[in-house]
Amino acid sequence: MHEALFQPLKMGALEARNRIFMAPLTRGRAADPMFVPNAMMGQYYRQRSGAGMILTEATGISREGLGWPSAPGIWSDEQTEAWKPIVEGVHEEGGLITLQLWHMGRIVHPYFLDGNPPFSASATTAPGEAHTPEGKQPYAEARAMTHDDIKRTIEDYRRAAENAKKAGFDAVQLHGANGYLVDQFLRDSTNLREDEYGGSPENRTRFMREVLEAIIDVWGVDRTGIRLSPNGETQGTDDSDPAATFGAAAKVIEELGLAFLELRQPGPDGTFGATDVPKQDALIRSLYSGALILNSDYGPEEAAEDVKSGRADAISFGRPYISNPDLEKRIAAGATINPNKDVPKSWYFPIPEGYIDYPTMEEEKAAETAA
Repeated sequence: MHEALFQPLKMGALEARNRIFMAPLTRGRAADPMFVPNAMMGQYYRQRSGAGMILTEATGISREGLGWPSAPGIWSDEQTEAWKPIVEGVHEEGGLITLQLWHMGRIVHPYFLDGNPPFSASATTAPGEAHTPEGKQPYAEARAMTHDDIKRTIEDYRRAAENAKKAGFDAVQLHGANGYLVDQFLRDSTNLREDEYGGSPENRTRFMREVLEAIIDVWGVDRTGIRLSPNGETQGTDDSDPAATFGAAAKVIEELGLAFLELRQPGPDGTFGATDVPKQDALIRSLYSGALILNSDYGPEEAAEDVKSGRADAISFGRPYISNPDLEKRIAAGATINPNKDVPKSWYFPIPEGYIDYPTMEEEKAAETAA
């Protein structure tokens, strides 16, 4: 019934054993010290290593680019060393693991920057409130990045990519989605620049291109991917003509020859708000010839159908992998997929509950037998 999901997939130099991928999921477990990965995270990823490819939680490339409590980073030697056993654990289980490189741009609260403002493509302010260790606080207005800021940030991406390679990851993915820094450059509601980084859709893709080129210098195109969210407003970031903007982005990605492109296309109950605008995957599929991964609100039947039809080459599952560490085995067996019943506290609070205590099918059967 779901045979299409269990065919191997070649993406550049990567070979996934199935097409059920684990989507990036911020979980906030890198606590004490903050931003450094830990053994609990290693257990979490090892449990889910049966996925065709794990795309890690968003991981900060620099201190000034990370504003989420207890999210991991990859800018320091300590962080890099701490990632190594996590990656080794996934490899010991025969899995692939790709690091997602993250800069939050204007979404970073001054709390994380010693009181200084964050920066973005332009001087804009995100709506709503930021999560900080001292509770929720209103976002601050970002300052517009100077050319020196842009160059320095590109080098931060390069350094983070080098550290990811030292840590042993199989590939890296640039986080270009969900209203974070790359997305803030791409879309015209947050990119008000009048220089070569603003204006036309082609100019607004320039920052993304230059970051990708720096990453490719480290990893090669055959182990580099990107995530985009081309559908509607997300964290206050929107675009007046998404087809033009993301069509231009897809052309850059095709020209560079990236190994894979993941699109987040949430349904009406998506994490970052409702989206009822037309989806752009067909347009992007027509412009990009590499492996296309679709994400958000998929069930096994729809996932298998979209892979079988050629709409996508793989599907990345997010929340189902939280409560089903062996999701791919459950799909293969036609078994029950446990719902994610937990409140966001267990998604993001740095405790083992709601993180590494979900049972596999085998553990469920053993518990039933014991009872």
